[in-house]
Amino acid sequence: MIIVSKFWTNLLSFGKANAITIFPIIFLKYGSFKDNRALIRHERIHLRQALELGIVLFYLWYLCEFVIRFVRLRDFDQAYLSISFEREAYRHEEDPDYLSKRKIWAFWHHL
Repeated sequence: MIIVSKFWTNLLSFGKANAITIFPIIFLKYGSFKDNRALIRHERIHLRQALELGIVLFYLWYLCEFVIRFVRLRDFDQAYLSISFEREAYRHEEDPDYLSKRKIWAFWHHL
């Protein structure tokens, strides 16, 4: 499910993202982003990751990995980009066939 809401997207991402996935919803900042296939694919990769790990474990792991990387890097953006889930999603967001050929726990290769 996709919901367009600048308010919720900003609130849930601390104003940092154009989209954020809170299972099972993809929040987009602007309606025009519905046409951005790479952005939607990126968020759908996160949905798959959450299903694989279990929703609660996915978000706990995501948060823990962010905190560890933030402490090490001391930079919010770099810590975010270093999260294994984000690395997988950014690397494959342009591949329209990725989700159909993706192996389970593929994020593991991006740790």
